[in-house]
Amino acid sequence: MNRTPPQPLVVVVDDDAAVRDALDSLLRSVGLQTRVLGSPAELLQAELPDMPGCIVLDVRLPGISGLDLQGQLAVQGIHLPIVFMTGHGDIPMTVRAMKAGAVDFLSKPFRDQDMLDAVSAAIERDIRRRQDSAARGSLDARYATLTKREREVMAHVVAGLMNKQVAGELNLSEITVKIHRGNVMRKMGVRALADLVRQAEALGVGHPPG
Repeated sequence: MNRTPPQPLVVVVDDDAAVRDALDSLLRSVGLQTRVLGSPAELLQAELPDMPGCIVLDVRLPGISGLDLQGQLAVQGIHLPIVFMTGHGDIPMTVRAMKAGAVDFLSKPFRDQDMLDAVSAAIERDIRRRQDSAARGSLDARYATLTKREREVMAHVVAGLMNKQVAGELNLSEITVKIHRGNVMRKMGVRALADLVRQAEALGVGHPPG
């Protein structure tokens, strides 16, 4: 039986209880899961589930600012996209937030739809990040199955060398190179050289020396 995936989680951090309650109600009204917190410390100590979502974060918070908290989250490896909100926004603050990866920066009071649009964009960004991360993890795992010699052959092949040239470079017979090349294609799950080249670029597999 297919299980319906859980709805994304939106973590709201604001020291104003009225704002927290209003956002909690708004986000739940469109089917999102929420978790409301009153301080940066609560967020840093929280055990967040590994699922798509985002953080809605007030810039003015007790203890440290939302912008400083953004940096601490990155250090802790928490990469949920952030939607900032503030009643005292200014241009330098907005620029700093956006440069650090914020999805949006909403000045209070904001329209409900503006918040929902920003949260939707943030969740989409997180879903894409997770998909890219999963794809890269799968690619790394496939590359790890290659032998040292197969990696050498792969590096020469994606550099554009023909089998005969690879054989000369590695002091192998051409038939041995063909076998290694076939193993590389099979293990990496590709049929076309162009796909192998793209994988090599994603892996950062450089051209062999010489």
